[in-house]
Amino acid sequence: ENIEEPIEYYFKGGLIDFVSFLNKNKKLLIPTPIYFKKAFVKKKESGTEEILVEVAMQYNQSYGTNILTFANTINTKEGGTHLTGFKGALTRVMNSYLENEQFKKFKGMILSGEDVREGLTAILSIMLPDPQFESQTKIKLGNPEIRQIVSRIVSNELEKHLEENPETAKSIIYKALEAKKARDAAQSAKQLIRRKSALDSIRLPGKLADCSSNESEKCELFIVEGSSAGGSAKQGRDREFQAILPLRGKILNVEKSRIHKILN
Repeated sequence: ENIEEPIEYYFKGGLIDFVSFLNKNKKLLIPTPIYFKKAFVKKKESGTEEILVEVAMQYNQSYGTNILTFANTINTKEGGTHLTGFKGALTRVMNSYLENEQFKKFKGMILSGEDVREGLTAILSIMLPDPQFESQTKIKLGNPEIRQIVSRIVSNELEKHLEENPETAKSIIYKALEAKKARDAAQSAKQLIRRKSALDSIRLPGKLADCSSNESEKCELFIVEGSSAGGSAKQGRDREFQAILPLRGKILNVEKSRIHKILN
């Protein structure tokens, strides 16, 4: 009879070694994991209780995200309020740091949660006295107060780390900006495909050089006489909002023409 041997994982350096293990085959963006461990003391009538928040995180140059969460050493595979607090704090801190003077050329840009989590490997572990799980399988934490506690600790500690390690902060911010650029480009391409699909049923002039924007109030249509004029106009236009339509022959002056001639 075959009996499976139990596999035991032990990382001498705790969460830092765990994150390094998860990133071992990845090209790192920052060489050293960001790590902090803080306790939140909650006052109660019967005394006090302590909630411990521990985080280890490291960015690599991939495009994926790997976040593991634990509550009292239980792997909460579906996340929960502690993960929500962590994600919110991460997005908020990165957008706040983006407002620094060195990033002034990106003023007005807002990074999404997806942008700031690209390439992130993180482990979030909390210890709390009365965990509430949303199912019998204990894979999602439900304590509502944990979201704010985790959010506050992560915000404070991450802000401190970025201020003390500006090169690390710069690397993370620029990666997030590249992620935003790629996301915006993908969204524009998707909208263009949908726009063209919607126009497939409409018979458009074959020589029309359409624009990519679908905001009619910003778009312009230039009607030119002949293909040669059309070629020059196409080279000098802004493809985002300017469309060119070359017509053969002299264009009708509708202001001086009768209605039946205009409609024909």
